[in-house]
Amino acid sequence: MALINLLDFDLDGLAAYCEGLGEKRFRATQLFRWIHQKGAADFGAMTDLAKSLRDKLAGVAEVRPLPVAAEQASADGTIKWLFDVGGGNAVEAVFIPEDDRGTLCVSSQAGCAVGCRFCSTGHQGFSRNLTTGEILAQLWYAEHHLRARLKLAPGERAITNVVMMGMGEPLQNYGALVPALKVMLDDHGYGLSRRRVTVSTSGVVPMMDRLREDCPVALAVSLHAPNDALRDDLVPLNKKYPLAELMAACMRYLEAAPRDFITFEYCMLDGVNDSDEHARQLLALVHGRGEHRVPCKLNLIPFNPFPESGLLRSPRARVLAFAKILQDAGIVTTVRKTRGDDIDAACGQLAGEVQDRTRAAERMKRLPVRVVAAPADARHKPH
Repeated sequence: MALINLLDFDLDGLAAYCEGLGEKRFRATQLFRWIHQKGAADFGAMTDLAKSLRDKLAGVAEVRPLPVAAEQASADGTIKWLFDVGGGNAVEAVFIPEDDRGTLCVSSQAGCAVGCRFCSTGHQGFSRNLTTGEILAQLWYAEHHLRARLKLAPGERAITNVVMMGMGEPLQNYGALVPALKVMLDDHGYGLSRRRVTVSTSGVVPMMDRLREDCPVALAVSLHAPNDALRDDLVPLNKKYPLAELMAACMRYLEAAPRDFITFEYCMLDGVNDSDEHARQLLALVHGRGEHRVPCKLNLIPFNPFPESGLLRSPRARVLAFAKILQDAGIVTTVRKTRGDDIDAACGQLAGEVQDRTRAAERMKRLPVRVVAAPADARHKPH
């Protein structure tokens, strides 16, 4: 009989499972803390659990990590892990350290079915959804591995922010996504605030509405075009949920969102979506009319070229001119700093060689970059 993976449960799910074993909810809470706060996978080490419960769990359940097929560390401190999810598939998670935070970019699917023109993951195609346990295993491994690696003080977090911006469209794996988000937010789990957990979507409108009701976290929308004709070409999902529907869904989402704005992601493509006229169209789109104005931040993303796309990165001068038009109109606009370029960890590059894991060894031959803990007074303390 296959063992039950306890990473598949949020706290309510784990309580129901433990009830089925004849245990009370407080035992589930203890178990949940051991797994997520302490990173324990050995039931024998969970010393404050009744021995009878530990014995029961040992025969029917496990905390199932994902095998690490490869790890690469960038010169800028970014770390990328390639996790084996079986069947010839792998997914990637990326840790991005900054002075005031540590962000983990997490995958929700092996591959992606949306097929955006500028995304190398989309060109790989879609294999399958990840389970809740596979989503959480990326955070579970990264958090507890980094705590040890960076020699953090007890109770100090390595990861303060999670972005569901890795491989896949999170809202097309909704059933597995929401329990994973709840574990991230749970004070007995990772204790992250809703403002520090972000779901990125290409615009799956019905699921945006469901997320608003079920687990409203920060929302980022992959926009990439200011009009339907262009977005149909760049983001095929737009043909199903065009911009007017998407903007209306963003307004509805803000009613429950932990932040008072939506982040719009906009990948800058040379000669495709980066003209002054495109910037003016983008202003008209988000400003709308009266009550239809969408409070937002614009995040302009330098494109990471790959041969199959046939696209080029906008020159920096063009990106800055585009940003100035938006900023002069009062839109908070940032130009994303590229991170992990030397290990293909940047936005849109989370395909790697996932269909050919035999190349993992080749990828690991690059000189390792030592990750050094920041001085104690410089590291971010969790709120």
